Amino acid sequence: MHINRLFEIIYILLDKKAATAKELAERFEVSTRTIYRDIETLSSTGIPVYMSKGKGGGISLLPNFVLNKVVLTDKEKKDILSSLKALKTINLIETDTALKKLSSLFGESNTDWIEVDLSSWASDAKNETEIFNTIKSAILSKNIISFSYASAKGEQITREVEPLKLCFKAGAWYVYAYCKKRCDYRFFKLRRIKELRILEANFDRKAPKQVFFRKSISEEECVNLKLKFAPRSAFRVYDEFNNYRKNEDGSFIVEVTYPKGEWIFGYIESFGEECEVLEPADIREAIKTKLMNTLKCYL
Repeated sequence: MHINRLFEIIYILLDKKAATAKELAERFEVSTRTIYRDIETLSSTGIPVYMSKGKGGGISLLPNFVLNKVVLTDKEKKDILSSLKALKTINLIETDTALKKLSSLFGESNTDWIEVDLSSWASDAKNETEIFNTIKSAILSKNIISFSYASAKGEQITREVEPLKLCFKAGAWYVYAYCKKRCDYRFFKLRRIKELRILEANFDRKAPKQVFFRKSISEEECVNLKLKFAPRSAFRVYDEFNNYRKNEDGSFIVEVTYPKGEWIFGYIESFGEECEVLEPADIREAIKTKLMNTLKCYL
């Protein structure tokens, strides 16, 4: 408690510039004599703290003092502050207090150079934040959670899981958990979770150090696509592809290799009429069938 109080006194003086012994004594619920002893201890360790009498006096640190004795390089300090700033901007993790304290301790105030918003334009950000924080609490307290979940097949299912880790991948948050029904590890997308509850039951399972393993493209079953894009989709071609050929009429030819999966159709369809599949023939026919089935919904 004594060490914590000394650290807190330094932070208060860095933040407020000055404080009276009475203010500090009331803050820590100790006597002013104890505060004076703390100031002597800080001074003896090399912290440039001093006391002045009279109106406007009190306990202060020498101007421009920062806690440079922290065993971190300037680059590491800036990296820490930048990381906290990035976390703060996604509105899922409370970092205000830590950011404020570390900025004062490191003598840094310019932490507003980055702004990140990873939420979807159409998503319910507030609801996802509540789910994120609830699952975070369950992970830290090792409580089993239950929820209703929209599966990839469009079914509404109920699951009880042991939440192990919150993960961010491809623009979305997931909870990596041990599913008690499937007796296996699963990823559950936070945006599909409803009716989330923390149960009283606890679990002992430990979270793995890494849950995402990047596979080499040669290890997966892939498909080689040849796509033609209209001139109006130039901005997406520039954004999403490295290798492309621009034709004289302004259109683009893109040849790309992707892992096989249903996701490919959704991705191609996201370009609408601006994209035509030239090869392979089976993907071209599958896209044609899907578009015809979609058209039936509007007839």
